[in-house]
Amino acid sequence: MLPDCRKQGNIFAVPKFEIDVSDVDSFMDELRAFHGEFGDCFQRSETKENFLRYMVGQLSDLEKKSMEPIALSVEGGSVRAVQRAVSDAIWDEKKMYYKYRSLAGEDLADPNGVMIFDETSFPKKGSDSVGVAKQYCGSLGKVDNCQVGVFSAYASPHGYALVDSRLFVPEQWFDEEHEERRKKCKVPEDMEFKTKPQLAAEMLKELAQCTELPFKYVVADSIYGQSPDFIKVTEGLSGKIYLVSVGKDLRVWLKMPITRRKKYRYKGEIRERDVLEDESRKPLTVADVAEGLHDFFWYRRTVSEGTKGPITYEFTRRRVILSKDGLPGKEVWLLIRRTIGENPTYSFYTSNASRSVRLPTFVWLSGMRWAIEQCFEECKDDLGMDHYEMRKYAGWNHHMLTCILAHYFLWHLKIRLEKKSASYYRLTA
Repeated sequence: MLPDCRKQGNIFAVPKFEIDVSDVDSFMDELRAFHGEFGDCFQRSETKENFLRYMVGQLSDLEKKSMEPIALSVEGGSVRAVQRAVSDAIWDEKKMYYKYRSLAGEDLADPNGVMIFDETSFPKKGSDSVGVAKQYCGSLGKVDNCQVGVFSAYASPHGYALVDSRLFVPEQWFDEEHEERRKKCKVPEDMEFKTKPQLAAEMLKELAQCTELPFKYVVADSIYGQSPDFIKVTEGLSGKIYLVSVGKDLRVWLKMPITRRKKYRYKGEIRERDVLEDESRKPLTVADVAEGLHDFFWYRRTVSEGTKGPITYEFTRRRVILSKDGLPGKEVWLLIRRTIGENPTYSFYTSNASRSVRLPTFVWLSGMRWAIEQCFEECKDDLGMDHYEMRKYAGWNHHMLTCILAHYFLWHLKIRLEKKSASYYRLTA
């Protein structure tokens, strides 16, 4: 059951989604029309046709949606031809994303849209696939051999969809020992190491220039929420409000501490620096703040539905001053969420929202990450997002782009067919 973001006080409700493509009489005609929008993004007609075959395979009822089963199941398919088209052929990915976002904007755009950033992992055996390394694998819940992709999703009153992706290539891949492996995987020669938050910040800059997908809010997990690179880009976007997860060890003051200039000698020179007037006023961790609050300040709210029914938490918020190198930094909202019952667990978020923004907005935003999680689940369960066997850099990007397009195509069918009689489609509640 999908989360039900329909509670009173929400800015908008994100609709539930499931569509059975077998109920769409003109499914292949619809898909060919969608596919035709990207015809000028390929240098060869053969590549364009195999792009269509690959997407047909992703949308099919195949149990295993890797290259060989797809190529053997679709009409006119050849394993070598489909593999070459997806893994080696040149695609104009920039143009494809531009066209895709324009199409998605027609169906999903809303001025109060939410842009969401998160990552997902793909367990892999061996060491030949691009970017594979021993790293934390969320799919397995432990450190293991895997690839990790950073993604962005867009959510609005009309639906949700992935809108960009980047492969995270670990830093060790850029050392001399990995030079031969980079060549085999066709990693661009000018490519440099970037952290996951830097990749997300890169995507956010690009998406902020996409007028077809307007957004007001930015939501992200703690790895991005505690990154100066990501926050700097977010705060540089005029009129955007972020709510990002942070760790329990983040240090803050509940009131602005007084600072003073202190003179000191360094290599014979007299210099000055800011210090706390009262050095005993150390910043608190957000965990300390949460545990020190009386029950009077907590508000019980139901924010979503899980597989076992509605999930209810308690929330509170405080204006806090962030500690930066032991000195007061900027003032932000701190949102705290806790589970109900004995020994509650806490989650923490910060936001640059103005003082006038009320608690229900924060509660609503804290539940919006489910949209990108749902994208991952639907793409993996239904479209074979994690079934791929691509080893090259271009192949990984082409596979993910095709999954993103296939997922949106289903959303488009849902939105379009709602305008027709119920006999044309079936949605589950």
